[in-house]
Amino acid sequence: MHSITLATRGSRLALWQAEHTAGLLRARLGADANIRQLIITTKGDAAPDASLSKIGGKGLFVKEIEDALLDGRADIAVHSLKDMPMEFPPGLKLGAALEREDPADMLFSVYHSGLMTLPSGASVGTSSLRRQSQILSRRPDLRVVPLRGNVDTRLRKLQEGQFNAVIMAAAGIIRLGLTAPCMDRLAPERFLPAACQGVIGLEIRADRPDLADLLAPLEDRVTRLCVEAERGFLAGLDSGCQAPIAAYATRSPDGAISLDGLIARLDGSEVIRLRSVSAPDAGPAEAHTLGLELAGAILENGGRSVLNSVLYACENE
Repeated sequence: MHSITLATRGSRLALWQAEHTAGLLRARLGADANIRQLIITTKGDAAPDASLSKIGGKGLFVKEIEDALLDGRADIAVHSLKDMPMEFPPGLKLGAALEREDPADMLFSVYHSGLMTLPSGASVGTSSLRRQSQILSRRPDLRVVPLRGNVDTRLRKLQEGQFNAVIMAAAGIIRLGLTAPCMDRLAPERFLPAACQGVIGLEIRADRPDLADLLAPLEDRVTRLCVEAERGFLAGLDSGCQAPIAAYATRSPDGAISLDGLIARLDGSEVIRLRSVSAPDAGPAEAHTLGLELAGAILENGGRSVLNSVLYACENE
């Protein structure tokens, strides 16, 4: 009988993702497969009220889980892929990217139907600099207030009246079946999501070809191509700290990949957004190159100045 340990965070959404992965594995291995969860508290979980940009940004929800892979306590790590840093630690790799859920952000409110209907001075809860900059670029009259915690905590604070609205990823809300009185999907055409938002990533040790073979049929090819393009964009910017950066890729029927990338000032006063399209039938390498090239184009078209301003603010907090 197969025995596999999945490393995961302990939030309700993380546990949903781990159980979803377990179900896919049981479908491959048989219902009697012994698949258990190793629940790990990460640095990000241990500091639920701290600003992500001040305590480390990407990697805060990953390192302790990766340690469990490296020391053999776990076989597969289940991540929200948008939380993962660009570089994998030596000895680890992405084993599979599961089919993407809705990549969009969503605004939730008790009384207001959308971002543009919020009254002047209304408070919007989010700790994402990417969301902050895009909100303020459209509504500089709003107050963006730091908000951390799991999905349930954020909705509870909204319902208690601590915020006029909060913004979260649609994928988590859909997966947990949650709702609010007013919900406004912020479509990527007008509000770019984080790179890899809505994607569950399965990380494994590079010396486990057995797991690589096991996970290969679980991967969604289109999702993986989009992931490669979006992560290529992040690699090309190499910001060094949390910054207002967004990327979203789609694949057309002829196999061409369209990638939108964005970088912005913290106050939303300047937003640079460009698009690039690959040749038809692009593969993973071409997708990654597309991301790198779009990052270079953004840097050459004012993005370098914007990024330097963000890095200066990051270093002087």
